[in-house]
Amino acid sequence: MSCSLFDLKGRMALVTGSSQGIGLSLAKALAKQGAQVVLNARDETKLSAAQAQLKTAGLDVYRCAFDVSDHSATEEAIARIENDIGPIDIAINNAGIQYRESLEAFPVDRWEQLLAVNVSGTFHVSRAVAKYMLARGRGKIINVASVQSELARSSIGPYTATKGAVRNLTRAMAAEWARYGLQINALAPGYFKTPLNSALASDPEFTAWLETRTPAGRWGEVDELSGAAIFLASDASNFVNGHTLFVDGGISIAL
Repeated sequence: MSCSLFDLKGRMALVTGSSQGIGLSLAKALAKQGAQVVLNARDETKLSAAQAQLKTAGLDVYRCAFDVSDHSATEEAIARIENDIGPIDIAINNAGIQYRESLEAFPVDRWEQLLAVNVSGTFHVSRAVAKYMLARGRGKIINVASVQSELARSSIGPYTATKGAVRNLTRAMAAEWARYGLQINALAPGYFKTPLNSALASDPEFTAWLETRTPAGRWGEVDELSGAAIFLASDASNFVNGHTLFVDGGISIAL
């Protein structure tokens, strides 16, 4: 297979939630593969620091701070990127939040926040970029789901529900937009060491459980998501649509 299938030179990618963790790692991977990358987060200070980090590494990165849960702000930001930086060829919907509590005690406001960011945010960004992609007849949308779109675990029921919604929204987008030249797929990480999982990663009891439960026997490292993201963002996946690619050390297939 030609390496040119994975070449992202000349492509513009927007990665939401990319000031840290998985989003920053994915942005770095795409930029190293030749793409221009627009970083996004709500916190301008953290976003600026992330941009400086990647620029120091010689990568071509911009930044655009906006809240994906705000529909109007998202529409305006996407329009600015298209007009001022360039056409968005790749959109990675990575912005997400987590809150852990039993279902019976889960605060209603936290439930609404998870829905607003994890589900509505994915819809807002996808809808905004798709308007331009559909007109051009090409585009890649990658929604970051989770192993929790397939499995459930106590204390994270609402998060599990949002990631199941993201997985099915991915299918719906592909069903509607594939005929117009777009490829929409989901990336489903398992348990990775990220700021979102810091409480779990620092818990020896949970880590012992995870190492036993996961066939690979360990936590994932965020850079191990790079290859899957590059595949879904590149021409190598031009006939892949509505698929959820699990990168989880095998946890979703083992009892």
